[in-house]
Amino acid sequence: MQSFCHTAAYPKPVDIDTQHSLPDFIRNRGGVSLRPGDGIIHSWMNRMLLPDTVGTGGDSHTRFPLGISFPAGSGLVAFAAATGVMPLDMPESVLVRFKGKMEPGITLRDLVHAIPYYAIKQGLLTVEKKGKINFFSGRILEIEGLEYLTAEQAFELSDASAERSASGCTIKLSEESVAEYLRSNITLLRWMIAEGYGDVRTLERRARKMEDWLANPSLLSADADAEYAAVIEIDLAEVKEPVVCCPNDPDDARLLSEVAGDKVDEVFIGSCMTNIGHFRAAGKLLEKHGDEMTTRLWIVPPTKMDEHALMEEGYYNIFGKSGARTEMPGCSLCMGNQARVKAGSTVLSTSTRNFPNRLGDGANVYLTSAELAAVGAILGRLPTPAEYMEYANQIDSMADDIYRYLNFDQVASFQASAEKGKRIAAEQIDVVTA
Repeated sequence: MQSFCHTAAYPKPVDIDTQHSLPDFIRNRGGVSLRPGDGIIHSWMNRMLLPDTVGTGGDSHTRFPLGISFPAGSGLVAFAAATGVMPLDMPESVLVRFKGKMEPGITLRDLVHAIPYYAIKQGLLTVEKKGKINFFSGRILEIEGLEYLTAEQAFELSDASAERSASGCTIKLSEESVAEYLRSNITLLRWMIAEGYGDVRTLERRARKMEDWLANPSLLSADADAEYAAVIEIDLAEVKEPVVCCPNDPDDARLLSEVAGDKVDEVFIGSCMTNIGHFRAAGKLLEKHGDEMTTRLWIVPPTKMDEHALMEEGYYNIFGKSGARTEMPGCSLCMGNQARVKAGSTVLSTSTRNFPNRLGDGANVYLTSAELAAVGAILGRLPTPAEYMEYANQIDSMADDIYRYLNFDQVASFQASAEKGKRIAAEQIDVVTA
């Protein structure tokens, strides 16, 4: 799969040339080509995954929520695409085991940051660059204890394994969660065929493979006596306040209470670490606030499907009234090569990483949940845990409505197009085969 998510919003002339020439190159080789404005490749690529399979990609955030993926350089990715194999030295694994139930107001992004926070406490990770310790580096991160997550939610955890410098990541999910995701994705892939995406044969073959799995579902699981290089246990009852990663290091995980009060100039809600629920949560808080904010708020959904749903549900009206800057689906500030925040500003960001100068020259960037970022945008500063919980309680009371994910098999317009796509694929595949 190929996309233009790094350059679509602010293309140079060479990018426009590539947008015209690359899709045919990809499709003629059986690949799937996305279009400018479709959104972030990871959020799309996840929709093509089969359980318990191995993949690769030329971006460090190729981190599948199903199966496992090993990001690589472009040469090795091309080799894997051409031959169907890639050389790997299988690394050791670090097990992260969550137990218990999440506390009110705590988000999955807080659990993402709890991993380095607890690793620091166990001496497996240091922030100081001199004599740096990173036990995750070069190892596989295995996560269990959150089997009830949807695949969209699981990706928030697997995606962040890139910031741990892990070779790969795998998350144990329930068959029910995986089946729900595949049913949705079968509809999406056939919708893509009807909308003129290709390669048609590739999309239909993958949809049929998903149907095969659904007819006989099974998932691999770790051996009971599996050995790990290290085990990190996180009791969810102990995570009682948000965990953030401080400027400018994704390893510098601290509790909100340690940094509360810091002034906030800009807020970015976007990147492959987000899904539609994050934007609904932010929208609900902004709607209740009512007034335009003094902070500069960036809103960038990961895919055009998220953008369309949020528009239909009225959230773009809320974002507009609050003075937010909305951009086409894509990487935006997270990539660092397009728009930039103001030099020297303090930023709350849902992006993947906060390396120095990535979002803006001399910017101080906190990595936070979308929910905490929205509160920071409203207040113009990092809230205290008590202040944050006042806002979080508003979200918790609407959680069932907010944290709904895009199940395309339950959307009438996608269902109708998927039926058309299935017929198109049958004409191109089954008739030729016969």
